[in-house]
Amino acid sequence: MAHVAQIRIAASYMRGGTSKGVFFRLQDLPERAQVPGAARDALLLRVIGSPDPYGKQIDGLGGATSSTSKTVILAKSARPDHDVDYLFGQVAIDRPFVDWSGNCGNLSAAVGPFAIRHGLVDAARVPHDGVAVVRIWQVNIAKSILAHVPVAAGVVQETGDFELDGVTFPAAEVQLEFLDPAAEEEGAGGAMFPTGRLVDELVVPGVGRLQATMINAGIATIFVDAAAIGYTGTELQDAINADPKALAMFEAIRAHGALRMGLIKDLAEAGRRQHTPKVAFVAPPADYVASSGKPVAAADIDLLVRALSMGKLHHAMMGTAAVAIGTAAAIPGTLVNRAAGGGVRSAVRFGHPSGTLRVGAEARQVKGDWTVTRAVMSRSARVLMDGWVSVPGDAF
Repeated sequence: MAHVAQIRIAASYMRGGTSKGVFFRLQDLPERAQVPGAARDALLLRVIGSPDPYGKQIDGLGGATSSTSKTVILAKSARPDHDVDYLFGQVAIDRPFVDWSGNCGNLSAAVGPFAIRHGLVDAARVPHDGVAVVRIWQVNIAKSILAHVPVAAGVVQETGDFELDGVTFPAAEVQLEFLDPAAEEEGAGGAMFPTGRLVDELVVPGVGRLQATMINAGIATIFVDAAAIGYTGTELQDAINADPKALAMFEAIRAHGALRMGLIKDLAEAGRRQHTPKVAFVAPPADYVASSGKPVAAADIDLLVRALSMGKLHHAMMGTAAVAIGTAAAIPGTLVNRAAGGGVRSAVRFGHPSGTLRVGAEARQVKGDWTVTRAVMSRSARVLMDGWVSVPGDAF
């Protein structure tokens, strides 16, 4: 019986922040997948194991969640003052679709370590001992990221005592600086607040009239008040993900917000753009117990935030959404800032389902318009596997 042999492609399986994904060097991909298009998408879908009607991604490297259905392609950058070009693909689980519309802030933490290990950063820029600053060009959103990667004895340091809620084991800290992170989303005109307002009234059929802060920073995000949609902000995953009506409500909010932000021209387009925008709900601080069983005290946080990714409540917090949270919190008058108690602030610590996270942002008003120069947060990253991923030769 005739059969098609498998091919092997050099790859690394890496955790970055509270996500993990398959990392490739562009030069290692098959030639027809080295350029954007159907072949590349088909290859990545097969690597991850999508589309899977069973929702498990058993025949691939995906983990059947939005946090684990991710791919990254890296190349040495030709751009001045940058070391590496970073392209992120969010792979749908049950549909034949790769979403290229945004960044993954969590996996951004693994880009610098991968780039150093695989020769994408000039050796002269990597100290024998100390911190290497890797200059990353984020291709999806055309933005710069600085990754501060610890190096020991000439190699990337991965182990350490930095603890990140949502990740079981400690590791070395990687600090990320997102420069000028107001996302230049197509259709939004590059504005941080695409509607020109810090708070809008968003009319969602079947839900009602909601106040919403819609912001492009890190990633396009729609914030609503938890109380306005019947929640407290202390919810864990099952409270949302096990409720089909809740998921449908959040998708309706996301779709109508995307339309209002100019990210789509028709509501039907929302289903083809799952990765962006995100939708999140915020509330003032309150005591709760995180998914690990760890108690979180209201006194230790500034506000509560829960966010959805790819149609489900995230188990922790997306890195790009954390940038949006930090930016919105720094701007008086947004729903995020109000939930945090109002006023001017340069950093915020928020509670999420797995624990807490601190993110800083530098925001200022210029001629009546708000801008943000940088957002800063710490994550960690680790290689889980180096080697080759195998796919059937006719998969793409």
